[in-house]
Amino acid sequence: MAKIALFGANGNIGQRILREALDRGHQVTAVVRDPAKVTETHPALTVTTGDVLDPASVAKAAEGQDVVVSAVGGGDGPGHIATIKPAAEALVAGVRTLGDAAPRVITVGGAGSLRTPDGKQVWDGEGIPEFLLQIMHAHGDALDFYRTVSDVRWTNISPAGLIEAGERSGTYRTALEDLVLNAEGKSRISMEDYAVALVDEIEKPQHVGERFTVGD
Repeated sequence: MAKIALFGANGNIGQRILREALDRGHQVTAVVRDPAKVTETHPALTVTTGDVLDPASVAKAAEGQDVVVSAVGGGDGPGHIATIKPAAEALVAGVRTLGDAAPRVITVGGAGSLRTPDGKQVWDGEGIPEFLLQIMHAHGDALDFYRTVSDVRWTNISPAGLIEAGERSGTYRTALEDLVLNAEGKSRISMEDYAVALVDEIEKPQHVGERFTVGD
């Protein structure tokens, strides 16, 4: 059993991570600005107030935990785009204050910086709406920041090109820098299977200090 502090537990992906972790016997502290918005109930769930943009709040939530997970990202609306890189910086700053007792940091990333079969990056594709490009590049900036960090154990998980609510199959494929494509040449993952991959990484670390991606 791992002790997990989860920021963004109210979000679309965060809710799935929360449910997956609880179903697998982990102890989760959901760290949110408004605890009243967390509707999940479970004996292993604690809900507390916190702010992912405040390093002191992050440090408080991270103390005594094995892993800090951030599911905070621009996917929940254009207004969240500006928080992606600052959240990454605050997470690292807060966890760093705990020194040798610092937990791992696992964060939900973006697909924009992944390589496509033609050698370009997803965000170079044609017809991508401007607000999605902003989200992609914000996640890319956050990833660039994480790659400068050597004193905190971090992992950034990029979804497939399309991530949406769906079924939990419990299976997925991984890559490091290349978009995962299925037999139809499509890149997709359900939020449920993305959560499976993230909790798998908590249980059996394979990608400390790097980004990886998942697809069906």
